[in-house]
Amino acid sequence: MIKAIFFDIDGTLMSHTTRSVPESTKQALHLLKEKGIYTFIATGRHISEIKDLPLDDLEFEGFITLNGQYCYNTDGLIYDLPIHKSDIQNIINLIDQHPFPCIFVEKELMYINYNNEAVQIVQDAISTALPDTNDLHRGLTNPIYQVIPYDVNEENEATILKLMPHCKKTRWHDLAIDIIPKNGGKQNGIINVLKHYDISPKECMAFGDGANDIDMFEIVGLSIAMGNASQDVKKYADEVTDDIDHDGIYNALKKHNVI
Repeated sequence: MIKAIFFDIDGTLMSHTTRSVPESTKQALHLLKEKGIYTFIATGRHISEIKDLPLDDLEFEGFITLNGQYCYNTDGLIYDLPIHKSDIQNIINLIDQHPFPCIFVEKELMYINYNNEAVQIVQDAISTALPDTNDLHRGLTNPIYQVIPYDVNEENEATILKLMPHCKKTRWHDLAIDIIPKNGGKQNGIINVLKHYDISPKECMAFGDGANDIDMFEIVGLSIAMGNASQDVKKYADEVTDDIDHDGIYNALKKHNVI
């Protein structure tokens, strides 16, 4: 019996073709709520970004944000995992010497040292405005949950990760990567949220389309890749449904008699 379902946002709940949530997905979420099945967002996005997306008319039990680094519900914080302070010091030192655009993500704020064309391209691709600029040295005195370097190639990426030995990365765009703690990820966030609700991962489903969804696919009872996911992502899912613009979520839930 399915008790909880986790949904990625970009390319899963929200279409970047229409810049909206499909009506069939809204209907599916409403039916899940009627049946008492918990629905959670599981995303790499920050709370401030989520508020700007067309999700206002949807209700969720809780949120796994920043790829599992900050998890909360209406009652407050459930679990968090910031990046090791020495790793933050190291990447700040690198940026001071060899500047490149980089977002630092705190609990309430996310900010970048500067914007350029690469940042614009990436933000356009995820239907999100350019981030506010601020001094990255804030990260020395405020917990940082995620770091997002832009305009980095594989060589630059390797240099950054060598300086951040307590961290790992996920590339979600040709021009951008997410960096989080090594023991972090959507999987870790979901495990801690499910402990809070006393639900087994095997009693859950997950829908996603990106590389950062793979680890959550590996723990839930039934994982569904969207039809618009890459082949690399699809091979990790139990099933592949239709793409987001062809009722993928609704069709999968109907197929398994969840709604």
